[in-house]
Amino acid sequence: MQSEADYYDVLGVERSATEEDIRRAFRKLAMEWHPDRNKEKNAEERFKTINEAYQVLIDPEKRQHYDRFGRAGVGGLEWPTGRGFEGAGSPVGGFGDIFDAFFGGFGVERETGPRRGADLHVTLKVSFQEAIFGVEKDVEVLRTELCSLCGGSRAAEGTKPVTCSNCRGNGQVRRSQTGFFGQFVQIVTCSVCRGEGRVVETPCRQCNGLGRERRTRHLHVRIPAGVDDGMQVRLSGEGEAGWNKGPAGSVYITLNVSGHSMYRRSGQDLVIDVPVNVAQAALGDIVAVPLLGEDDGTEQLKVPAGVQPGTVLRVKGKGVPSVSNGRRGDLLAVVQVVTPRRLDPDARKLFQDLAKVLSRSPSGNGARGRSWTRKVKDALAGEED
Repeated sequence: MQSEADYYDVLGVERSATEEDIRRAFRKLAMEWHPDRNKEKNAEERFKTINEAYQVLIDPEKRQHYDRFGRAGVGGLEWPTGRGFEGAGSPVGGFGDIFDAFFGGFGVERETGPRRGADLHVTLKVSFQEAIFGVEKDVEVLRTELCSLCGGSRAAEGTKPVTCSNCRGNGQVRRSQTGFFGQFVQIVTCSVCRGEGRVVETPCRQCNGLGRERRTRHLHVRIPAGVDDGMQVRLSGEGEAGWNKGPAGSVYITLNVSGHSMYRRSGQDLVIDVPVNVAQAALGDIVAVPLLGEDDGTEQLKVPAGVQPGTVLRVKGKGVPSVSNGRRGDLLAVVQVVTPRRLDPDARKLFQDLAKVLSRSPSGNGARGRSWTRKVKDALAGEED
């Protein structure tokens, strides 16, 4: 949890403190409060707060926004992260990390080459039928783009960045440090221009010198046929803008497929329950099964005589298309024998006669089975007399 204390108070420096004042104060406090040396209960949290304050105040651009807007000026902005001493939100490193930082770049090193922008992740809900046959939809994303006014240069209209006077356009400076083991000389990234070799004297009024802005975009996406719940569709180059002319990231769309009232999916097959009554199960019948596609109509299925509950009738090529090759799976019709809940007197008499027949011929196989089936037909035909 971030501290709400003023960053200058955290480091114990004045608001007019120089970069070296901030660096010196941080060095002293880091040595005192690092958990590897300080075993007090709140040492780790205190160290994180100290590091948080240092990360903002040592960076001229972050410090400028902090001085103008307080925490609101730095909390919601996206900054290009470099090596740093301890990155925001990262776990506390070992004491050796402090040693490296004291004789190294001191948290101001930045990657100056082109870097790819961050990826974005959104969830899109599609219907069962849309997932099977494919669909085109629009998704809304909030992303960081190059400023539409300055084009990412960060400079106001009619101006442009100038050569950094601190590093004379090299992006690096030579620094000497006297430490525990003598004097060290090191070439480090310029803390004023962050390695760019140029600085903006008059910031763009639209992006406040950041060169980037947040915008809501509506992106068109084609969902291929045969996708399943949890699958992802990638839109390359539609994510966050890159840094230093780097490519933009991607948008990953995770699909949330809703269920269907009749159908369910089993891999590339579509499964549907087909209810038949006792007479249809015993005698066989032709039943119409609705197909999923709007233009597919119905499939006429032959239910064989004596079919058992749970029997699967397969229809080739009426299932789910493969995302990779478009080949469709099968339609699996699962027979469900429906027993009547209520019987009128005539129907009850008919089932009583049928029960007598079944008690005499329990088997449904072989010659006896054919005789039993014929007797069932005769018994049921009596309903029409």
